[in-house]
Amino acid sequence: MSARYQLSGTTAVEISAGIESGIRTGALAPGAALPPVRALAADLGVSPATVARAYQELRQRGLLVTAGRHGTRVRPRPPVAARRSALRPPPLPGARDLSRGEPDRRLLPPLGPHLAALAADTGPSVSYSDAGVLPELAEVARARLHADGVPAGELTITGGALDGIERLLGAHLRPGDAVAVEDPGWANLLDLVAALGLRPIGVPVDDEGPMVAGVAAALAAGARALVVTSRAQNPTGSAVSAERAEALRALLAGRRDLLLIEDDHAAELARVPLHPLAGATASWAFLRSVSKPFGPDLRLAVLVGDETTVARVAGRTRVGAGWVSTVLQRLVLALWSDPAVDELVRRAAQSYEQRRDGLLTALAEHGLRAHGRSGINVWLPVPDETSAVTALRDAGWAVAPGALYRIAAAPAVRVTISSLHTDDLTPLAAALAHAANPTPPPGFPT
Repeated sequence: MSARYQLSGTTAVEISAGIESGIRTGALAPGAALPPVRALAADLGVSPATVARAYQELRQRGLLVTAGRHGTRVRPRPPVAARRSALRPPPLPGARDLSRGEPDRRLLPPLGPHLAALAADTGPSVSYSDAGVLPELAEVARARLHADGVPAGELTITGGALDGIERLLGAHLRPGDAVAVEDPGWANLLDLVAALGLRPIGVPVDDEGPMVAGVAAALAAGARALVVTSRAQNPTGSAVSAERAEALRALLAGRRDLLLIEDDHAAELARVPLHPLAGATASWAFLRSVSKPFGPDLRLAVLVGDETTVARVAGRTRVGAGWVSTVLQRLVLALWSDPAVDELVRRAAQSYEQRRDGLLTALAEHGLRAHGRSGINVWLPVPDETSAVTALRDAGWAVAPGALYRIAAAPAVRVTISSLHTDDLTPLAAALAHAANPTPPPGFPT
């Protein structure tokens, strides 16, 4: 905790409000450690139960996380708007930033020509009563999903994959309910689950997707929803194989007490086949975002599912945001309909695959087995994340610590390959090998 920020208060409400204020102003940065309950109680002259209630309230709201022997800390992405000074600091000057998990901007399709065409063809403004999912967008979306084996269902549009997942969980679950999530898994999803007051149950992941025994254990523990990444899983790059999909569908078949959510965020960028689980349960939803192939600023995802599930999401949207901009829908439709854009996305996917496979091969030459079957990330197990991240920082590389993505999984680091060049692979692999297996100082026993 910052020495400049002093916690205060005599009640749980006052203490929690002070901590939230510190997070909002940046005095308590993401990941900052808070004092132990008894230590803070002694400093403030209150009972340990009072401090414990304050911490519990902030944990339930997703602002704090209890990290075992590491104590209580501010979540990496707490759900409260903070000043820009509280945002993640940039890498050291001259360092290569491989920590952000973003696509290569150089490989994104240019939006200018399509925006100009839309501007030239703009008709009357859409009215409140006429707004919603454009029929022509829905038709093309269904065709693209059908080509990948996703069953026909009701369809709606959300403001991106995470927006769709939030609406799905909010429509089906209540605070305190358990959600089965991949472990390691998408950090934003873990933060969202915490912010919604839901209880995550980690499901181990291997290169073929969520492990069947882990899903079965989560169901036995009372999970009311299961979130699966179809391909390009973040952070491990796993992709659900045909055999794994068959086994999971058999396990989930006919369940009426479970909401199944599939996230195909990589979509056209994935160069492995899609093996959907959609339809295995009575309540299901399949999401496909456009942000990874076409650009993060395009906040749109197609959501298909059973009638009740989609109706709940669409109805909640109608009484809130209303609809996803039809201008944005028309832009996405134009991108989908342009063969030149299809070719650009195909070349981008091929480029990512070459860089990812090149790094995996270079690491294998150092005797390291990393993971990255698909997508733009490589997941490298390490004995100690802190020392590995520090060693890489000193060598000029910024990577993401695995703690951002783990519940009970083993330590690792995530390396985003989207900005790498071929010449980077050898020196990066050497730096990663040193970070994963540091040489002990002279005179120390090995």
